[in-house]
Amino acid sequence: MRSRVVDSIGSVGGAEPNPFGSNYRYKKNLSLWWVGSGMKAIVLAGGYATRLWPITKHRPKMFLPVGDSTVIDTVFEDLEADERISEVYVSTNERFADEFASYLDESRFEKPTLSVEETTDEDEKFGVVGALAQLIDREGVKEDLIVVAGDNLISFDIAEFVDFFEAKGTPAIAAYDVGSKERAKSYGLVELDGDRVVDFQEKPDDPKSTLVSIACYAFPAETLPLFDEYLAAGENPDEPGWFIQWMQSRQPVHAFTFDGAWFDIGTPESYLDAVAWHLGGDDHVDPSATVENAELRGNVHVMAGAEVVDSTLERSVVFRNATIHDADVRRSIIDEETRIENLDLADALIGAHSTMTNGG
Repeated sequence: MRSRVVDSIGSVGGAEPNPFGSNYRYKKNLSLWWVGSGMKAIVLAGGYATRLWPITKHRPKMFLPVGDSTVIDTVFEDLEADERISEVYVSTNERFADEFASYLDESRFEKPTLSVEETTDEDEKFGVVGALAQLIDREGVKEDLIVVAGDNLISFDIAEFVDFFEAKGTPAIAAYDVGSKERAKSYGLVELDGDRVVDFQEKPDDPKSTLVSIACYAFPAETLPLFDEYLAAGENPDEPGWFIQWMQSRQPVHAFTFDGAWFDIGTPESYLDAVAWHLGGDDHVDPSATVENAELRGNVHVMAGAEVVDSTLERSVVFRNATIHDADVRRSIIDEETRIENLDLADALIGAHSTMTNGG
């Protein structure tokens, strides 16, 4: 995470004022980095992920591991590599602010900067549109803006989406065919003429297609005041789709469509689906884990220090230092420092520091 701003009348740690002006910042190694031009990005990381409790009760769901990385790191990697993006704001809540601050301080990424909304639980949330408007005002964002959900795992490089946005010069969304009208009910439905959005319906009861908007958006600088205009009109502050629907009726919006994979990680099933997609049917066992006389039947992730003995596991994630003995575990997530013994578990979420033995 980058250090504080150094402007033409400021200094760092008693050093002389920065002669280069306010468009530079010091990186961790105290070298100067240009940040004044180019786009900004916001990574949405403010959800409380109650559907994944107890696994996410004390950790942001964006930190859930997928292979050797995490969900949010895949987003950071794309944004870090794109030289058009000068700064990345990580929008989170007060409950997880300390976790994100520590995570960013220890990460290899230079662009992310933490920006905290003043909420501590689900009932206090501003809604995504409200939180975006607040961040734009709080951080003084005046540049073209990319917005990506930190809990989405996508198969395209975000640079491809930025290319599309620059070519169109209008607000842009990413759209994906979920292949099921039942699934489409949970998202914003997109109707296109070519790549222009001609209709947008947020969470329709009777979707006419399966092409939906995912949480990846781009806004030209001149459209940022529309966030305040939208909220001042009393419109829905919760889902970005309502804002896109409102905007699309007033000006051109284009959609970047893609094939491949997309996972909206908000449920145990979607998280395990993302892990399975990443593993491709294989198993991933940390070198420090112990697996003895055990059968791993595919899409199993066993993390550092975990112990799996005399057990069968399938499509499951076992966190650090968990112990599984004489058990059959399927489609389950076992949190850290947990002990499972002589049990048959399916579709289970077992919280950290738990002990479950012989049905007790």
